[in-house]
Amino acid sequence: MLFDHNKLLIIAGPCVIESEELVIQVADYLQKIQEKFPAVQLIFKASFDKANRSSVRGGRGVGLEEGLAILKGVKDRYGFPLTTDIHWPDQAIRVGEVCDVLQIPAFLCRQTDLLQAAVETGRVVSVKKGQFLSPKEMGYVIEKLTYFGAKEIWPIERGTTFGYNNLVVDMRTFPLLRRMASTVIFDATHSVQLPGAGDGITVGQREFVEHLAYAALAAGANGVFFETHIAPDQAICDAMNQLDVHYFDKIVERCLKFWALRRDYMG
Repeated sequence: MLFDHNKLLIIAGPCVIESEELVIQVADYLQKIQEKFPAVQLIFKASFDKANRSSVRGGRGVGLEEGLAILKGVKDRYGFPLTTDIHWPDQAIRVGEVCDVLQIPAFLCRQTDLLQAAVETGRVVSVKKGQFLSPKEMGYVIEKLTYFGAKEIWPIERGTTFGYNNLVVDMRTFPLLRRMASTVIFDATHSVQLPGAGDGITVGQREFVEHLAYAALAAGANGVFFETHIAPDQAICDAMNQLDVHYFDKIVERCLKFWALRRDYMG
């Protein structure tokens, strides 16, 4: 899969696969958005396992086998390209059989064996910039992926640790990352998290998602990753960050305007 730079890349879907019913409900709305906005290239994302929860009480998902079966059902039914995250090298082959893009979580972005396993599937590799890394340090991650023969690399900005329990998004990150990779993505919903501030559950500031997304596109991001849910406040993880998919088309419409403005004036 090669990203079409004449389109706005939108990655969307629920944080975690809570059930097949939820995934299908979200995908139904996303299909309508894809049909409404042909200038968007939409990729469906949901995690089969959130292995990096702060607390053992955190919702993790349905697991590898059931999760991949549900994701394959989405691809067969809607035709969406798929992405999901992997946490262990031995998951890469199985996930690569179903998904078009393998996502490396931020906390694991420097794990060499995991990066190599993802590349060896021949799929696109998207890798989140660790909250502990500067944009310059992401160059070493991209260097590893290139060394192993990655055909297409998508670095994802998801905010940088700013003291305790907070993240900040430095808009200089996007032009810096675009010097290293042609496709750069902004993770809008994870960037508003307040890490560790929720007594074992993820908390965040959903009201800032749109502001940061538009700013990132203006600064040079090729696409945006949003977590979307039918009833975000009832989600088993990231409840305070996910967007209500019923209103997501308005956000996509505005994103297209910021993306087009930057593309037309700055390339």
